[in-house]
Amino acid sequence: MAAPGAPVTVTVTYSNEKHSIQVASQQEDGEPTLQDMAVLIEQVTGVPVHFQKLIYKGKSLKELEQPLSALGVKNGCKVMLIGKRNSPEEEAELKKLKDLEKSVEQIANKLEEVNKEFTSIQKGFLAKDLQIEALKQLDKRIKGTAEQFMKILEQIDAINLPENFSDCKLKKKGLVKRVQVFLAQCDTIEGNIGQEMDKLQSKNLALAE
Repeated sequence: MAAPGAPVTVTVTYSNEKHSIQVASQQEDGEPTLQDMAVLIEQVTGVPVHFQKLIYKGKSLKELEQPLSALGVKNGCKVMLIGKRNSPEEEAELKKLKDLEKSVEQIANKLEEVNKEFTSIQKGFLAKDLQIEALKQLDKRIKGTAEQFMKILEQIDAINLPENFSDCKLKKKGLVKRVQVFLAQCDTIEGNIGQEMDKLQSKNLALAE
């Protein structure tokens, strides 16, 4: 019997194909789950997770967060997969969306950096006479970051998908939502930077009088 958390080797049959996969947990010290197995099955068969119907001992496996052990799936088990692969055309569109997703992650890192630097200025980690100049630079950077997010949104919007490209449509919808959340964060940070600059400028004016 496999130790808890040990990888589980499973044979997946799909149409006339057979794939032997070793399912390991994505969580440290965790047990492999149905989700872990479904993601691996997508990699080897090309059938997206949400299009997979996995059958084990005549029963459909549905609860993705469940450990394989709780579903009775052990080393050497056979699981049958039913589901459709994406067409090469849909895969090409998916690749475009995945590339845009990587760009979104990179821009999100810039947003995080601006936020960290702004927080350190608020906490007084920078000499007072340098704060206004530093805030002006951050204001420029956050505006540039928001512009980059807007460009990505335009690129996502320009991807026209046929009705039957449901996997792509889901990905596109999720990506648009994420970019909108990041844009809202840009607005908030830009507003906070503006308020902080106003406060510092009023203090400087009061000191000058």
